[in-house]
Amino acid sequence: MSVTPASAESTPFEIAQAETPADTHAAQPAGEVHTETGVAHGEEHASGVFPPFDQTTFASQVLWLAITFGLFYLLMSKLVIPRIGGILETRHDRIAQDLDEASRLKAEADAAIASYEQELASARAKGNAIASTARDEAKAKADAERAKIEASLQDKIAGAEARIAEIKAKALADVGTIAEDTTGALVEQLIGAKATKAEVASAVKTAAGE
Repeated sequence: MSVTPASAESTPFEIAQAETPADTHAAQPAGEVHTETGVAHGEEHASGVFPPFDQTTFASQVLWLAITFGLFYLLMSKLVIPRIGGILETRHDRIAQDLDEASRLKAEADAAIASYEQELASARAKGNAIASTARDEAKAKADAERAKIEASLQDKIAGAEARIAEIKAKALADVGTIAEDTTGALVEQLIGAKATKAEVASAVKTAAGE
């Protein structure tokens, strides 16, 4: 048998149909169910409708959809949702614990800061008191030293004044003696006669009184 280009382009399915004996379909009784597809022979390609859109199978499709949805719902309600809820609850509890811990740490930090500020204020007050006490003590000591020095100076001044008065009195006494001697010498030179000490002293006292 020769193969033409037109016959070469035929599909394998058409070639199989051409090579199948004509009495093969006639040998099977009408209405016999094909064992592989479960559909009556001769009805396999009769409708040509996509199976999900076949109205004759809607009931079975709805049944299997309900069964599948029920199983999915049971799976979600018994396993997935409780597990997710447990995870969310655990996370919520952990977040709440973290917030409580953060609040506690913040309260402790605030208390520590307040205590530090109080201790700092107390230390400053103590430092100011110590500085004031030291300043007062230094001032009192300086006043005492000054009073002591002033007293010593007064004593020295008094002693110096006493010595000056003594020296002055002695000097004045020596001046009187010197004046009497000088007066006696002058009288002797002037009148050529020597005056007595009593007369010279009387004359000097009279001149000093004037």
